[in-house]
Amino acid sequence: MKQAPAWNAVVKTFAKNSDVAFADVNLSEEPIRDGHNPGAGGWPTIRYFNKETGYGGKSYTQKTSKSMCDELGDEAMMKAYVEEAGHTSLCNVLTGSGCSDKEKTFIETWKAKSKADVDAQITRLQGMAGGKMTADLKTWLNQRMAILNQFQKAHAKSEL
Repeated sequence: MKQAPAWNAVVKTFAKNSDVAFADVNLSEEPIRDGHNPGAGGWPTIRYFNKETGYGGKSYTQKTSKSMCDELGDEAMMKAYVEEAGHTSLCNVLTGSGCSDKEKTFIETWKAKSKADVDAQITRLQGMAGGKMTADLKTWLNQRMAILNQFQKAHAKSEL
């Protein structure tokens, strides 16, 4: 598959993020069915896989009225999609690199919290994730989840 320049930039951006991996699947050689309908909604067919979706994965849900290739050809949109689907962030809670001012403020609020507090907040946000909200609120929810997941991992390693 020939990738748009924005996709290549995002792949490079997430290259060192252990939460994310990128792959092309040639469906004639490696069929993935399990509810998958290649080409439905246009090409390219974008699908993500994680623990929640299992082997069948889940299709990308468009956020705008643009064609899929134009929507995900936008580097910011593609980055947001990877962060959302991968439950990850380029924001590093230990160094502050890659974080927006809003994320840095959130980090300052949560860095002294206990593992139990972090776990409870993750549970609360997971409960909100299925609810109806604007795209901006969904993005902010995902950013907070990614930050809290980093705190959870750091607590497990006793880095905090």
